Amino acid sequence: MANPPTLPISDHSGGGSQSQQTVSTPAFRTFLSRLSSSIRQSLSQRRPWLELVDRSAISRPESLTDAYSRIRRNLPYFKVNYVTIVSLVLALSLLSHPFSLLVLLCLFGAWIFLYLFRPSDQPLVILGRTFSDRETLGVLVILTIVVVFLTSVGSLLTSALMIGFGIVCLHGAFRVPEDLFLDDQEPANTGLLSFLSGAATSAAVAAASTPASGRV
Repeated sequence: MANPPTLPISDHSGGGSQSQQTVSTPAFRTFLSRLSSSIRQSLSQRRPWLELVDRSAISRPESLTDAYSRIRRNLPYFKVNYVTIVSLVLALSLLSHPFSLLVLLCLFGAWIFLYLFRPSDQPLVILGRTFSDRETLGVLVILTIVVVFLTSVGSLLTSALMIGFGIVCLHGAFRVPEDLFLDDQEPANTGLLSFLSGAATSAAVAAASTPASGRV
């Protein structure tokens, strides 16, 4: 007696997730890789911390004009150190408020996985309802506004940034910049946040290269 024909069985349980992973994961890894390399390159330009806290170079400014002039000269030289200080103040503020940190991480994750790096050919479906790209973007924008401006998270970020910038301005005003010389390849008019331009550019390029860049 002939054996009954064997029916081909295809497994669709992991096909969709595997396809989504192969589309979104490389783009996300590229984004992290470019951002990480840019940050490492920027941090390599920081000045020695002993030079930053050199007590022999600390003196009271003679006037507000002198203080402003010192700040303008110290910012380009210690820009990476200053941003590191501001980042540490911000990180300590968030760590001391775990709920705010959790809210920000959830918001960041929503932007990353629900819009920026979600494959454009796979719509977002929540509770049986399909959301278009514009609807997803609108919800994320409204959610961001609510979190930043209508909760304690916004006041926490604002106070931390003000404390960080206050420390930077205080040091810049009291640090005598007479012995500071910028490298020849580094322009003298570089601002405090200019070293972030590399990271921002890399992030923008990585995000634009993802399949989600085709969204309207």
